[in-house]
This record gives sequence, structure tokens and C-alpha cells, in this order.
Amino acid sequence: MAFRRNRTVGLAGYSDAALLLARLVVGAFLIWGAWDNIQSAARMAEFARFLGAHGFPEPRWLAPVSVWAQFACGVSFVLGLATRWTGLLCAIHFAVAIAMVDARLGIRAAFPATSLILFGLLFATLGAGRYAVDAMFGGSRR
Repeated sequence: MAFRRNRTVGLAGYSDAALLLARLVVGAFLIWGAWDNIQSAARMAEFARFLGAHGFPEPRWLAPVSVWAQFACGVSFVLGLATRWTGLLCAIHFAVAIAMVDARLGIRAAFPATSLILFGLLFATLGAGRYAVDAMFGGSRR
């Protein structure tokens, strides 16, 4: 898994390395964002109350599902495992967050979730790149 340029001209030859860097940063951010809720029942209960206050149905059930989905997306992106499907899940997850919470708070508040939607869609369409578990099992970027 050497970091060699593809035979293409210019910066496009580094697209697999750029995908790796994007996956690592986004994945680490998602893991970090979910970890406090995973580690603390009080934080999970606080998140459930937050969901309830924003009109989500069954917040006590939905809070752990949301947190674990976010954590799983993060791990998947870091590993480059099932990246296309995980990208779709990430995009849907944060589209719901915008629709239910962030849209009322303005563009600045919605930007992180919007960015995660866009990264999810990029990973869904481009795949994980060459430096990923997906590539080891025959997954291709194109």
C-alpha cells in the first residue's frame, strides 16, 4: 500500500490519498462526536431529551440508534469498509438532523451537518479509494 501517484497528470494522481485523508478526518470526527454518549448513560439520556424537545418520535429508543449509527459510520470510514453504503447512511442521518433541528438554527448551525451529508455523498459515489479495506476485497473506486 505505497503512496504512489497514479499515472494521471497533476494532482488527480493523489485522489486516493485525498480520499484516505478525508475518510480519516470525517471518521474520527464522527467517532469523537458519538463517544461521550456511548461512554455515559447521563449523556445518552441528555441526548434523548434533546431529540424529544425537537419532535423526534421515541427519543429514548432513537437516541442510542442515532449515536451508534454515527459511531459505526465513523469506524467504517476510518477503515474504508462498506464505504459506499456507509456514505449513504451518513448522508441520510445528517439530512434528518438538518430537517428536524439545524434548519431552524440558520446556515451557520447547519453547516457541519451539511458538510457530513456532502462527504457521505462523495464517499457513496467515489468509494473509499485504493487505501481501504474495500479495495482489499475487490471494491473499486469507479
